[in-house]
Order: sequence, then structure tokens, then C-alpha cells
Amino acid sequence: MENGIKEEGQNAASMPKVDLWQPPQLTWQRKLDSNVKVPTGFTLSFQEFRHLAHIGFRLYRYSKQEEAKGKVPVFNVFRKHHITSDQGVPLGGIGAGSIGRSYRGEFQRFKLFHGICDDAPVLANQFSVFVSRPNGEKFSSVLCPRSPGVPKKNTDSGIESWDWNLKGENCTYHALFPRAWTVYDGEPDPELRIVCRQISPFIPHNYKESSFPASVFTFTLSNSGQTSADVTLLFTWANSVAGDSGLSGHHFNSKTMTKDGVHGLTLHHRTANGRPPVTFAIAAEETADVHVSECPCFLLSGNSKGITAKDMWNEIKKHGSFDHLDNDKTSTSEPGSSIGAAIAASLTIPSGSTRTVTFSLAWDCPEVKFFEKVYHRRYTKFYGTLGDSAARIAHDAILEHAKWECEIEAWQRPILEDKRFPEWYPITLFNELYYLNAGGTIWTDGSPPMQSLATIRERKFSLDTPRSDNKNIFCADNENATANGILERMTSTLEQIHTPASSDTAFGTRLLENGEENIGQFLYLEGAEYVMYNTYDVHFYSSFALVMLFPKLELSIQRDFAAAVMMHDPGTMKIMSDGKWVTRKFLGAVPHDIGLDDPWFEINSYNLFNSSRWKDLNSKFVLQVYRDFVATGDKNFARAVWPSVYIAMAYMEQFDKDGDGMIENEGFPDQTYDAWSVNGVSAYCGGLWVAALQAASALANDVGDHASASYFWVRYQKAKAVYDSLWNGSYFNYDNSDGSSSTSIQADQLAGQWYARACGLLPIADEAKVKKALTKIYDFNVLKVKGGMCGAMNGMQPDGRIDMSGLQAREIWPGVTYGLAASMIQEEMVDMAFQTAAGVYEVAWSEDGLGYSFQTPESWNNNDEYRSLCYMRPLTIWAMQWALTKPKLSRQEIKHEISDRDSSYLKQHAAFSKVASLLKLPKEEASKGFLKVVYDFTIGRVLW
Repeated sequence: MENGIKEEGQNAASMPKVDLWQPPQLTWQRKLDSNVKVPTGFTLSFQEFRHLAHIGFRLYRYSKQEEAKGKVPVFNVFRKHHITSDQGVPLGGIGAGSIGRSYRGEFQRFKLFHGICDDAPVLANQFSVFVSRPNGEKFSSVLCPRSPGVPKKNTDSGIESWDWNLKGENCTYHALFPRAWTVYDGEPDPELRIVCRQISPFIPHNYKESSFPASVFTFTLSNSGQTSADVTLLFTWANSVAGDSGLSGHHFNSKTMTKDGVHGLTLHHRTANGRPPVTFAIAAEETADVHVSECPCFLLSGNSKGITAKDMWNEIKKHGSFDHLDNDKTSTSEPGSSIGAAIAASLTIPSGSTRTVTFSLAWDCPEVKFFEKVYHRRYTKFYGTLGDSAARIAHDAILEHAKWECEIEAWQRPILEDKRFPEWYPITLFNELYYLNAGGTIWTDGSPPMQSLATIRERKFSLDTPRSDNKNIFCADNENATANGILERMTSTLEQIHTPASSDTAFGTRLLENGEENIGQFLYLEGAEYVMYNTYDVHFYSSFALVMLFPKLELSIQRDFAAAVMMHDPGTMKIMSDGKWVTRKFLGAVPHDIGLDDPWFEINSYNLFNSSRWKDLNSKFVLQVYRDFVATGDKNFARAVWPSVYIAMAYMEQFDKDGDGMIENEGFPDQTYDAWSVNGVSAYCGGLWVAALQAASALANDVGDHASASYFWVRYQKAKAVYDSLWNGSYFNYDNSDGSSSTSIQADQLAGQWYARACGLLPIADEAKVKKALTKIYDFNVLKVKGGMCGAMNGMQPDGRIDMSGLQAREIWPGVTYGLAASMIQEEMVDMAFQTAAGVYEVAWSEDGLGYSFQTPESWNNNDEYRSLCYMRPLTIWAMQWALTKPKLSRQEIKHEISDRDSSYLKQHAAFSKVASLLKLPKEEASKGFLKVVYDFTIGRVLW
């Protein structure tokens, strides 16, 4: 896997063998009884609360209005979240829904539906073990320490009647995403060692299996005793999608057909509140050593008739299997009652021997609903859209998981064995990828959405049935062929009807040329509390993970934003900072996000400030497009998005107020630091603009627009000179406005330089200045805050005090810290880079940290308080890996011999200026003065 970027899988014969008995040497570890600090949320002082009250009131009122409409608020900060510090590696591939699992063994944090997360565990979902020896010794326990949610009195017939005997101090959890190992060392039988290996199909450059909603659990059991051991492993699963959904009634379970030795149970869940249907499947593999038996249905709670959870448990304790159980008939659950299913694997392990047992879990939730629109997930291209494939997915997972694991091992092993890295780095590098599973990700099949026929009642249409298809439709070997055939024709007809509307969307699939693969479209949330899809100013940081591991998905996102640049949406939205109504989206502006309630159709869900005036989004678009092109060498992609790049650059011309070639910020938080005001020429946005001009020149040259290439090159030289004026001898000033923050030492001041070097472009500042600025940041923003062990503070004053001029100035952003470290690596300051990034590990991932593992937040402050757990930006650690691997980039050397006096330049400038003039915002879209007054009176005043 050269440079971390490849498209074809390795030959199976060359893949390393997987050690089934031991976790790798480098893993994130916890004892199951660990008491890690529970995260503490961000708090406001009385003065801060008083000054922010009116914004908070608007946000609260807006949130309640959205919830009343059945919508998810963009800023989901008022919902009470179930906060714990026991998160572990989540289950499933990418974009098919996610189920979390704690290091204790609980299944929790269900994210199966758009915008909905149920954090609390479903305690009936468990693995359990029963051991019987010839001398009469018996051991039984749920393989999870007893949770406070399980009643201690065993007087009822629910899960409280099970044996919760596990001693967590003898058990260790190991995590290395997408795998995890739990070692039960002598628990519950002192002479039996059990290792549970959890595997999910997160496989770089694999665009099929990586979309599957499945996980496999392989148990390795080693008997060190003098006698044989009869062992039964039990897997129980509730017919529930978390919360109280199991009590809604009308759910049922059933056995599935045994095939290839795989036995399974299917749990059909009838969802409520208009959510898409869900089916779960649990399965186990029968071998010469392992016997599998099933209990299709047992009662977890309620007064319905049937075998109870207690009866089911006692059946295994007594017989070691369900073979004596007459429980094949199942009925639909009644409202107020909840049901589960259980599958058992029984085997005898001779003294001194080792055996394996394999289980799988799968779910089938094929639809993603955004009100009237229904999309199908990527995996449905391989399993169909009817929602009846959970059992097949579970079956295939058991048969194929060894191949998955070999590919995962081949990807991870070279990085794990690279002795240049401190031990914490590869562990954290892989584990931060949890977000591509658990970040509310949705991966569609790439087709336009289906809409209810009710939405086109006024249109006349017909579903044609070509005679040539009849023989295929009614073929007995084609399961569900009739329904699938009709659905295909309905989809085709609806697609034709809605084609005119689709042309006004951010569907990047329209930019694919004939014959190009449609890999589908990808969404992921900014964070658990900031609920917007593909937030672009943050994706700028996190996108290194995608471009290195799933570059086709990264290109899909960029095509969507290229299409969005060309959109104009005159609809209005209310801005929370001032209560004004503004136009949703202007032609030429890169949107803040791809939407929430109706992605691709209604973009720009962000409503705190007017993002059409932000100064970083357009530059970030150009830089990402260029990086993705040189990373993949995809000329079709470059040519398709080039017009959007040109327009995005022209849109920014209106923010160069004095015509010196450099854009200026407008005195409010008009960039990713949206609670930190900036005015005039700034190190952050100015540096991004300089780098973007160079990237635009290089991309123009690559697509054959040499005149534009020369034009942007001259503009780059002019802007670079202005940017250099921010240099004060030690670092680049925050801005040139002579305001309270102007001389602040910003950790992210070299973001433009970082990206330029990552793209293989020329530096935007002199090498000596860059290294001196990085050293200054390290000495002040890193070392002067808690001994350098908590990451880089966003803003520091030249006298060594934390900059208190903005809420975000006094925060540490782990994603920015990782990006800063990547920049240091690019400048050959590797030791400094790892010392800087180590602070993030200590705070977020170490056992003595703040409990942020597998939920890394956007920020923490000097008081050890977080803001926004489970956030996108920390994926930026993959920018460090990008810098370390120094990928080969597909770029041409460019020589320009042109000045701003040449006629060719002047001709290009006239044309560019004409385009720019047509993209200017109307004056009523909030003036600089008004926004600055609003900011200074509200957020700005809070901080003094």
C-alpha cells in the first residue's frame, strides 16, 4: 500500500496471517472495571450567561420549533445526552448505521436513523458463558460487569435473573479500530481463558464490504485445566432499536434457513414515528466441534405469554443448549412487552486444548428518510432494498470475515511496526477513525431519492412493463424478483419526473462523465451536538482520512460541493446571532454544509452567522479540490470541478476591499472560529487565500487553461506579499486591525502553509519564518499550557497569557493540534510535532485523561471542560500520516513569466472582474458595520 493511497486490493497470498489468540502488541487498553473520569461539559460564568442570554433564547426557541415539526435542531445542545467514559470500538462498516460497544461489553449508542442517537445501552444485548466440568464444577456469567441499570434483586423474570458474576479486574479490553479484543483471563472459570475478537468491515479502498452493516465476534477458548470443559457461549439480542422502542409492540422474531453451517435468528422490528424499517440478525457457525441451537423468542419484560428471560437462561444452565426447548413458534409482541432472541454455541474443550466459536451480528435498515425523500444505502446494491437481507449479511460476514481481517492486518501492520513513531501514535491514528463509522455517516447507492407518489399526484405517468423482462421477473430462482422489478421501474419513472428539480441540487453525480463509476454519496455529521452534514470548514481538516483511505468517497464529496457552488437558493433563513433573515445560498459561495433536513436540496443548515460572508470556505474548497486531484491523478474530476473552482475564486473578489489582492475579514467571526472575531488581513484566512491562489493556478494549468493559470499565479504573488506584512519578527499576527487580538499567537496561523505543502505546492512564506513561527507556537501555545501535555491553545498573548478575547481563543482544538503537528512534520520538525500531538493523546485517550476516548470532542479548555463530544475534526490526525508518508503527487512543475502589466494578464483580469461583479452580494445582506456592532455587543463583550 504505497503512500496509503491505492485502489486495488493486495493478493491474498501476500497478506499477513492473523494471530487468533493474542491482540497486537500496540492497542488502546482498559480493564473492564476501570473507573475513568466522566467528561465534564463546558460551563458559562454568570457574566457570560447574561451577555449570551438573547442568543441562547433564540437558539432554544428555534430548537423547540424544529422539534415540534419533527426535525432535528442544527445545534442540538439542549437535549440531555447520556454521557459516559466507557466507549469502545463501534460496530459495522461505513454509512449503514452504527451500534456502539463499550469496553465493558455493552451495546450502546445506536445510530441507525438520520439525526437520531440513543446513547444508553440495551442491557439484554450480551454475550454470556456457561462452563461445566466433570468434577461437578459449574461457572456461568454474562461477559460484562453488572451495570447499575440491572436491578440487584433477582425476584423478577427479566435479565436481572441472569448471572452477572464477571470480575472486571481480571479482564482487559484492547482496541485498534476497526477491531477489538476482550481477554477474559480466568473469568468466570479460573482455568479457562477466553478471547473475544470483534471485527467490522472497515477496509481501506474497499467500496463493497466496507459498506456492510455487520460485525463478527470470534471467541477463542483455551482450557488450561486438568479436565475437559463443556462450554456454551450465548448471544442474546433484544428486538429494539434502543430506548423504549422494544415496548411499542408488533415486533416478531424467526429462525432463518441454515446454510454452510451458519444458523441464524432474525428479529423484525416495526419502527414507529415514520422511521425506516429495521431487521436484525444474530448468527453462529456450526462446525465439527461446535453445536448451535436457537431460542427464537423470549420475553424480556411485560405480561405476554411465553418463555421468559429467566426461563431461557435456566435452560442453558441445565442442558447447555436449547435442544430440549420447544419454542419454534413465535408470535408478534404486544404493546408494553419486549422480546429478545438467543443463539447458543456448545462445545467440549479437552484439557490443554484451544477451540474457536464464531458469531455475527447484522442489521438491515436500507432506507434513509429525509421527509418525503427516500435514499437507499450503499450496501443495498449488493443485498437489495426490501429490508429482508439481515440474515444473508450475517451469514456472509461469518464466511468472509477472515478475508476482511487479513486485509485490515495488511493495512495496519506496516504502520504498527514503524519504529519511528511513539507507541501512542499508531494506536490513536487508527482509533480516531471510529468517527467514520459513528459520526452519523450515511453512504447512499448514488441514485436520486425516491419520493412518495403522493408528491406527484398532479402528473400523468405510467410504469411500463417491457415484455422482454417478463421471463426474468417471474423466474423462480430470483427471490423477490417481482417486487424488485416493480421497484426498479418506479425508481426510473420517478427519477425522470424529478430530473428538472434534481438539476438544481448539490448532486455531484451529475459531474460524472459517461462510464465513470458512481460510488454513491457520503454524509457525515459535524458532531453529536452540531448536527449538520459534511460541514465543509471542518471537513477541510478531517478529509485527510478519506483521501488516504477512501479517495473515491472524498471525490464524491468534492463533486457535491462543486455542484453546490453553482447553486443559488433565494429561500431565506433566520440567523441566530442577530435575528435577521438572510438568503440561504448565493451563486459562487461554498456552502457551510450540505444540509440537514433535506441534504443536497436545501444546503446551508448552519444558522449562527451568515456563512455566505465567511472568508475561509471558498479557499478551503479550492485547496481540497487541488489536493484530491494531485492525490488521485483523476483528470476527469479536475476538469469537471474546474468551473466551480473559478467561480469560487471570483466570488471572493468582493472581500478584497482595497484592491491589493488580499481578502479582508469583516470584524465578526467570519470563518471556522465562529466565536473569535477577526478584522482586516488575517493570518488564518489570508494564508488560506494565498495558498488557494497558487492551487487555482496549478489546477488551471493541469486542466489546460493556461491563461487562467498565469493569471492566478500573478494574483498569488501579490497576495503573498500582503500576507508577509503580518510578520512581526517572531510569528504572523492574528490580524492587522490593531484590535485586542491582533498580536495574538494563533496556533492555526499557518493553515495555508500547511495545506500548500501538503499539496506539493510552494511555501507561502519564507522557510525561516515558517520554522520560527512554529517554534513560537510550540513555546507558547503548547508548552505554556499545563506543561505542554494538553495540545495547542488556540490563542496566546505575547506575554504568555491565554488570549481571552474570544470563546474559542481560550480553547484547545485537538483537530487543529493534529494539523499543527502535520505542519511541523512537513517542515522536518518531527520531534516537536509528536510532542505537540502527544498532549491530545494524554487528554483524550490516556487512562489518566478526561474520558474522551472514542468520542473526541471539538475542544477542551484550561478547566478540563469539553465542548461538543464526538466531533469530526480530530480525524485530522491522518494529516500527520499524510506528512509522514510523503505521498507521490500527480502534479506538473509550472513556470510563469508574466506580470500584472502584461496585456494577457490585463485581459484575463477584465474577464475575471466581470464574473466577480456578477457574484457580488446585495448590500442588504448585512453590512460589515452592522455585523461588527452585533458581535461586539454580544459575544465580544462577554470575554472581558
